[in-house]
Amino acid sequence: MGPKAASGFYLGRKSAALLALLLAALLLALAVLGALYGRCLQEVEELRAAAAPASPTAGPEEEGAGCCPPTPSPRPSPGSTRPPGVWDNPRLPHALLPLHYELRLWPRVSPGQPGPFVFSGQVNITVRCAQDTATVLLHSSELELWGAAVRGPLLEGPGGGSGSNIEVAELWLEERQEYAVLGLRRSLRAGGRYVLQLSFRGPLSEDLDGLFLTRYTDQGQSSMLIASQLEPTYARTVYPCFDEPAMKATFNIIIVHHPSYVALSNMPAIDASEMKDENGSLWTVTTFNTTLKMSTYLTAFVVCDFDYITRTERGNEIRIWGRKEAIKNGHADYALNITGPLFSFLEDLFNISYPLSKTDLVALPDFAAGAMENWGLMTFQESALMYIPRDQFGSKKAMICLIVSHEIGHQWFGNLVTMNWWNDLWLNEGFASYFEYIGASYMEPRLPLNKFFYYHMLQPVLREDKEIAARSLSAREEKINETFSPVGLFDIFTYSKGASIIWMLSSFLTERLFIKALSSYLKAFSFSSVNQDDLWTHIQMVVDAQNEVQLPASVKKIMDSWTCQNGFPVLTLNLSTGIISQEQFYNKRTENNTTYNNTWMVPISWIRNGSAQPLVWLDKSSKMFPEMQITDSEHDWILLNVNMAGYYRVNYDPLHLKRLAQLLEKDPKAIPVVNRLHLIDDAFTLAQAGYIEIESAFELTKYLAKEDEMFVWYSVLSNLIPDNLENILNNYELYPFLKKYLLKRMLPIYHYYASIIRQNFDALADDYFDQIHLEKIINTACWLGLQDCLNLSSELYTKWMENPDNEIPFIIKRTICCYGVAMGSDNEWDFAWKMYNHHNSTEIDKDIMLFAMSCTRESWLLYRYLQYSLNNSLLSSDNISIVISNVAATEIGQRIAWEFVTENWLLLNERHRNGILQKLLGVMENFVNTDLQIQELQLFYNTTLDKDLQIATTETLQFAKFANKERRKLIARFTDWLRKNIDD
Repeated sequence: MGPKAASGFYLGRKSAALLALLLAALLLALAVLGALYGRCLQEVEELRAAAAPASPTAGPEEEGAGCCPPTPSPRPSPGSTRPPGVWDNPRLPHALLPLHYELRLWPRVSPGQPGPFVFSGQVNITVRCAQDTATVLLHSSELELWGAAVRGPLLEGPGGGSGSNIEVAELWLEERQEYAVLGLRRSLRAGGRYVLQLSFRGPLSEDLDGLFLTRYTDQGQSSMLIASQLEPTYARTVYPCFDEPAMKATFNIIIVHHPSYVALSNMPAIDASEMKDENGSLWTVTTFNTTLKMSTYLTAFVVCDFDYITRTERGNEIRIWGRKEAIKNGHADYALNITGPLFSFLEDLFNISYPLSKTDLVALPDFAAGAMENWGLMTFQESALMYIPRDQFGSKKAMICLIVSHEIGHQWFGNLVTMNWWNDLWLNEGFASYFEYIGASYMEPRLPLNKFFYYHMLQPVLREDKEIAARSLSAREEKINETFSPVGLFDIFTYSKGASIIWMLSSFLTERLFIKALSSYLKAFSFSSVNQDDLWTHIQMVVDAQNEVQLPASVKKIMDSWTCQNGFPVLTLNLSTGIISQEQFYNKRTENNTTYNNTWMVPISWIRNGSAQPLVWLDKSSKMFPEMQITDSEHDWILLNVNMAGYYRVNYDPLHLKRLAQLLEKDPKAIPVVNRLHLIDDAFTLAQAGYIEIESAFELTKYLAKEDEMFVWYSVLSNLIPDNLENILNNYELYPFLKKYLLKRMLPIYHYYASIIRQNFDALADDYFDQIHLEKIINTACWLGLQDCLNLSSELYTKWMENPDNEIPFIIKRTICCYGVAMGSDNEWDFAWKMYNHHNSTEIDKDIMLFAMSCTRESWLLYRYLQYSLNNSLLSSDNISIVISNVAATEIGQRIAWEFVTENWLLLNERHRNGILQKLLGVMENFVNTDLQIQELQLFYNTTLDKDLQIATTETLQFAKFANKERRKLIARFTDWLRKNIDD
């Protein structure tokens, strides 16, 4: 699947207690919903029984043809009382290996048809028997099954032969493991080939996984389409199958659909015919060519009324499908322009041709997965594939290029060569994530690869890869218990940590050897499946065949230390002795008594006084490197992890960190830009975790007047002024000192960009990091009260008010609108309200205006705004929590929002239940500083919440109180440091 915007979900302690209590309520709700669903399903089945459709394989007079068995078999019975057996294992037995599927799928959907919707179908699966068995297990979930039959053994050779029927004594479902179990009257014999036959029917829901239906609007008309999302284990909800990634087979697919739709699948369509159902309605039968050998999760189906544009690249017909108005308006052009060259780039890089003759990329208006790499039929969330030509700024282009590049990378890593099991998912997603950046930088050379990769991949996962949330990339299959769910592996570790480990591997091997090893690996395991040891073996073969790169241990030993252990190391460097030690990074402030014994084999790239030095390895917990001992000269300095090639943080001794701070003040360009950012980010992270004093991190900010990289400034400001603390800091003695200290350093970069904004904003069109980080600079300058920034906001906002065609550039629109409203009166607020309600406003536009209206400094406008939220004709009920949270997060709005909630609690609770309070609590906890405030909040909760939630909120408030106490200590230290250094 495509890269996740928020690929993992992690809970802090203060949220965990509340979540645990909510879970009990959720389980009760699920039980009720389950009963309702059962009733609905029963009603649907009664409707089906009343008008059972004829098989699309044959007319009613040909009941025994195609996938339908000559005689009916028993319908499934539940398996809850079965004795223990192979069906209790979460993995399929290897008695049967699938070779080929004949799959016919019939989604029963016509334009304008009301629901509920269903689909039906038949499947013939040719299998080879590896060991005698009288029990057939295959996956099936949420499907009604009938018509089970088995025949064979088939004769070998062309044409095979049908073999004899083997009676199915019983068909039953093991629901816990999602198995359909066929009990046979006699055993299948090892070495023979057999055909399993099943008919099936299932619900066609709008849940966006399995086979689903989604609604959309195109050219002013309401429409429906059908699409699929089968990764990781949803193929079994569409057709009975051997739904494990290593059980690859070929597929012949037929889709029956309404004539007004087009059907797409993995391979090109080779035939279209017509058939009538039992009511005489006409349906189209589209037959597709035989697929390559592939996993079930890669089978894909789309039935839609879309248009497309096409181009052929090296024999690969590429089609971009989308809503007709989007195709007509050129929104698919950019995707078409990059797809072919990206395929060719990776073909040349790996020296392996793409094996298909067509590739469809479909832009779905609603698609939860973001993107999916199905062989020959890739699917995308519309916004991840479509580019509006009038948007001249490249940040959206870069995002589309990344996602398309990721899915094309999967054509080799995942589709051609697949992990054996989900425990090695990183072999798919890690490599696709790595090559998405390699491919995007090839297509868009203005995207600096090192900065690009560090910002999007390495830095975010280092922040998450901590002792509580972390897990290893690869887990032994034996560790996976019966409740294991592959869905949970699609997280930031699989994607970003996987890519970061590969980045490090490529760096110490050299790119030439790395690509050579990957080419060998891909060729050796094409149309097959692997585990990570297979990868290590092929890299080792390449390493052994040359003398350029010498490793301290086997590739397996080095890389297992990174993939089979959770977390990452922090290296502590003592430059007086040259000793480097390593330990697993953890928060020493919260886990004082924790001991970790993990040790990594760490490649250390380094520079001394600006000159690159030979790579060294830390292969034990501590090691001396005499070459790293430095003199007392301030001109003698060392920097580790050049260009952030390694997956670790560096803790320099205090004297050397001060020397690096002085170097930055004299010549910031002496340190590569990625390392300037990394040095600052490491220092603040290590200070927060208790490795160093926070003052050492502050020292690294003194040079910032000479820093001209927006890339670095964004990280500095994010560490000094987190978004959720801006209005808190206003209330402390810190603010005037911080204002003077930062503005002195920010003015050069602020004035540079303010001039561009006023004179020629289009000049930023080619700089990705300027586009995504500019708003942080402008927002901070305005928050610090820089008059020119406030004037700039008023200027741009006023021009927009005078002429709506003078639109504010989108990348700074949120900040400009906020301060435009803040600096104005009710006229500016009323204009924001008007633009919120404008018929051309997108959801993003509306979100910006909802935020901007909370920025006013007029209390009466905030009161009015909150009153609007009670009127469903003015603001939808979905937005009320957003309005309250936005107002509560402002300096003057905190108290106003709280009074509004308490005064209107009965009405709010009646409409929205506890959701409003819980969201507001997330904002209010930032302001809990005293016991009096705790008491006030607690009193309100005690009168409004159930007993269980009272306990949870009490704990949450205590955590908030503790966090604010620690924050006050930190702010006091920062204030003291600023007071001493403000004039430096």
